[in-house]
Amino acid sequence: MACIVAVLFIIEAIDAATHYDLDRAGIEPRRIDGLDGILWAPFLHADWQHLFANLVPLIVLGFILLLSKRFLVVTAIVWIVSGLGVWLFAPPYSVTVGASGIIFGWLTYLLVRGLFNRDLTQIAIGVILFLVYGSVLWGVFPGTFGVSWQGHLFGAIGGVLAAWFLADRDRRRSRRISADPASPWGPTTPGVRS
Repeated sequence: MACIVAVLFIIEAIDAATHYDLDRAGIEPRRIDGLDGILWAPFLHADWQHLFANLVPLIVLGFILLLSKRFLVVTAIVWIVSGLGVWLFAPPYSVTVGASGIIFGWLTYLLVRGLFNRDLTQIAIGVILFLVYGSVLWGVFPGTFGVSWQGHLFGAIGGVLAAWFLADRDRRRSRRISADPASPWGPTTPGVRS
């Protein structure tokens, strides 16, 4: 996480030094030449205040997600879903920047993954995170001018999709191992004997 934070600070320093010209590389809705903004938007912030507002949840949720060993896959799913949602549904002639779509995706992934995995420890972590960060979920609704609720909403949807996809993949892998009579753990599916 330290490397990601360092990159965000370096980019914001360059952005501020160039009078925020880099922000033009954000997501421009429904413009083909604005699609590449999906890649750059999470690294760009409107100003230092915007970066600092995202920093604490980015570090906390990112660290917890790193512990789950699903950081890259979850981040990729959330990044794409959030970015495409902004590109499709944000107001025309706007440019969206910021890491909050990623943050909302990480949060919802961590909130619901225990339900999909049927894991009590993950559910407990989700409950604690909900108590700490649950109020930010109101950000998925329109309300504050200049805040991309579309990024928040589609980031949150991306987090739920990532939790569902990864839990389903884990269940399929678990079924394959338990049904394999050559498995080092032996056949564990009822009725299968070697």
